[in-house]
Formats: sequence, structure tokens, C-alpha cells
Amino acid sequence: QMQLVESGGGLVQAGGSLRLSCAASGRTFGTYNMAWFRQAPGKEREWVAAVSWAGSTTKYADSAKDRFTISRDNTKNTMYLQMNSLRPEDTAVYYCMPVPGAAMRNPVGSWGQGTQVTVSS
Repeated sequence: QMQLVESGGGLVQAGGSLRLSCAASGRTFGTYNMAWFRQAPGKEREWVAAVSWAGSTTKYADSAKDRFTISRDNTKNTMYLQMNSLRPEDTAVYYCMPVPGAAMRNPVGSWGQGTQVTVSS
């Protein structure tokens, strides 16, 4: 089973940028579609963006379109989320997970610790 470690979160002012990383252990990373999810205080966890196993297909939630870019480097077993034009409503803990299937929305496995993103107004 893959072990996933999220990093790159922090405190940023509205309009700023952050790049999140998801480092995976094991040799199966390159065979899985991967996605970012987030959970804001008092809210349910939500899907943010996904990338296919080869990196050729990406999908975004409406809230992330035109501001976030998901990518991956299978040679480094790492996935990224470049977040620009951040808003206070982007404040959440961000998680990465494998998402098998064409929809790339349904996570499998155990949730990690995530990385906290806080956007101040």
C-alpha cells in the first residue's frame, strides 16, 4: 500500500500562492490516478482536483478552475498542486489520495495527516 505525505501548506495572504506536494512511497504511484481533497473547519471533505496516472488528463472542481494546477512527476513519485490567487475560503487541510476509475473522484486507502493551508484576508 502506498504511503502518502503531504507538505507545502502554510499561512498566506489572500491573492498569494502556495505549492503543495504529495510524496508517495512504493512502486505503484505511477499506476494510480491521484487527487487532492480538502476539508475546511466544520465542513465535509471535498474533492479539489485530479490527475490521471500518466498526467495526461486533469480535472478540477469549479472552485479550483483557473487558479489551481495539478501535476505529477512519476520519476519522483510526487504530485503537486500549484495554488494561485488564494482566497480565505481556500483555508482547509489538504490531502492527497489515489482515485482509481475514470471519474477520478473516489479515494481508496487511508487518509494521511494532510497539510494545513490558511489564507488570511
